Amino acid sequence: MEKMNVRMEDIVRAHHTLKEVIVRTPLQRDPNLSAKYDCNVYLKREDLQIVRSFKIRGAYNKIRHLQPDELERGIVCASAGNHAQGVAYSCQALRIQGTIVMPSTTPSQKVTQVKRFGGTYVNVVLTGDTFDDAYDAAMKICEENGMTFIHPFDDPYIVAGNGTVGMEIMESLDASADMVFVTIGGGGLVAGVSTYMKTVSPETRIIGVEPEGAASMTEAIARKEVVTLEQIDKFVDGAAVKRVGKLPYEVCTELLDDIVKVPEGKACTTILQLYNENAIVVEPAGSLPVAALDLYRDQIRGKTVVCVISGGNNDIDRMQEIKERSLIYEGLKHYFMVNFPQRAGALREFLSEVLGTNDDITRFEYIKKHNKDNGAALVGIELQDRNDYSALIERMQAKNLSYVEVNKDSVLFDLLV
Repeated sequence: MEKMNVRMEDIVRAHHTLKEVIVRTPLQRDPNLSAKYDCNVYLKREDLQIVRSFKIRGAYNKIRHLQPDELERGIVCASAGNHAQGVAYSCQALRIQGTIVMPSTTPSQKVTQVKRFGGTYVNVVLTGDTFDDAYDAAMKICEENGMTFIHPFDDPYIVAGNGTVGMEIMESLDASADMVFVTIGGGGLVAGVSTYMKTVSPETRIIGVEPEGAASMTEAIARKEVVTLEQIDKFVDGAAVKRVGKLPYEVCTELLDDIVKVPEGKACTTILQLYNENAIVVEPAGSLPVAALDLYRDQIRGKTVVCVISGGNNDIDRMQEIKERSLIYEGLKHYFMVNFPQRAGALREFLSEVLGTNDDITRFEYIKKHNKDNGAALVGIELQDRNDYSALIERMQAKNLSYVEVNKDSVLFDLLV
């Protein structure tokens, strides 16, 4: 099989192709982040792209380069999110028929967006529970109808289209960036950005950023081959990929300077901070490069740093979960299974003698519905300061309470919280 390859010239050609359809998103110096890290932090705002993510770049570039007979037979993609929207928009823009296969579990808001972008030019098929189910169904449709599959990341035209993000960054800066942080899911974005930037500015360091629970590129590079992770944390849905693309892997092996893993809880904290302090709505995958700045605090001081905000398609229904994950990660939210003594007044004593002045009970639920005067209860406590945790534990132990810290038991946490 011929080795896939992407060159700078391919990205320049993609840039001319994409002028027809994309928005040239701004590169903005962020004063809050710059002050926080004592450097110049610029945000490449792909959340302001026409489909609110970078995915339109690769999808449109790929579809635009199909042969007339391929376009006539129609195209197919499998996606639960941004790639589906990029393909749908491209179908309407080019007036070609497309089939978008999405898992049945896809939130209705995302299905509605795909239908809105694609209009009468797309047919949405909902099947299975996971992306893998949708992928299998999409491949079957391709085989049965002779249609062309549009891969979300493992394709040279996709990578070249994504590389225009790097081209725009370079054209917007007066001098080369010292470091560029880019999210890694399947690897199509970081492969494109690094290909362009390393060609025109070899001294710029490219840092790939993965979610800790789905670090498939880190694993592939460690094993020196593309591998499929058995299990992943799906929370950072735009980057939670079990297996990276072969082409992105080859590019990353050659061009990436480093890869860092960001805990999902830290991504949640960053989402909330970007919204509260910068009025930016960012999806979990788009928050990763900014979250990674903390891990590079000493290395970026005094430097020019770019974070690619890959997308802003965040479902408002997830905000409560995002806040919860953030509080737990920051050590401000703790859950306990407390077995209260079998006597009257035990709960009153817990409230008056165990809870701190600034502690707040956010959840209280008896596990046994009968005998609510005593017995085991799930108790959620929110602290004002993470340093108050030790004192809370000391007071519980001083009262000789029997308890289990649910946060520290992943099985129990998943069952109860």
